[in-house]
Amino acid sequence: MASHGKKYRAAAEKVNPDKEYSLLDAMKLLKELTYTKFDSTLEGHFNVRYKSSQNVRGIVQLPHGTGKKVKILVFAKGDKAEEARAAGADYVGDDDMIQKVQGGWVDFDFVVATPDMMKDVGKLGQVLGKRGLMPKPKSGTVTTDMKGIIAQLTSGRIEYRADKTGVVHVPMGRLSFNADQLKDNAEMVFQAILKDKPSDAKGDYVVGMYVAGTMTPAIKINIKEMR
Repeated sequence: MASHGKKYRAAAEKVNPDKEYSLLDAMKLLKELTYTKFDSTLEGHFNVRYKSSQNVRGIVQLPHGTGKKVKILVFAKGDKAEEARAAGADYVGDDDMIQKVQGGWVDFDFVVATPDMMKDVGKLGQVLGKRGLMPKPKSGTVTTDMKGIIAQLTSGRIEYRADKTGVVHVPMGRLSFNADQLKDNAEMVFQAILKDKPSDAKGDYVVGMYVAGTMTPAIKINIKEMR
């Protein structure tokens, strides 16, 4: 396993691994630690009490957005296609776009479809499903409200789910944001995960939280202060 470079080790020396930081202090420290030339992503890692039978997933709207320009593909025809274009969708089409995706094209972050298109969009399960991009009524991405869903997707909506080990990994903004904005975003994600606690989950649900930049050490958060 390769060792970390000098910049990472220097950053790690500023983090007390035995300390649980307040959320605001952690954000201030992360801004000091980042050393990348690009605008690093704030990453949140939430340990939840998890059973394989539980479906740990949800949606959260970040109050200060993600800092990322997202690309949206919409499957729609006629007036709804025009509405999607007017609302800011990057790619809009029907059979032509379906054929393009079937050919392996996946240069987009979100997929929206009108209900009448889902019979054909369903054929893209192998491409979209494994990437978590298949439109679903529950997530609001199967809809006729083009203006509403595109506004959500472009203003900081995040979909999250737990991995097989019970950890939820969430991008929560950019380290160019100020510390208060980063704190607000992280707090919103924490509360959303608590709110989506499975009905059969017992005891404390979120049992650990760490934050990090793209190439910084992780910082442990005092979650007792956040409950």
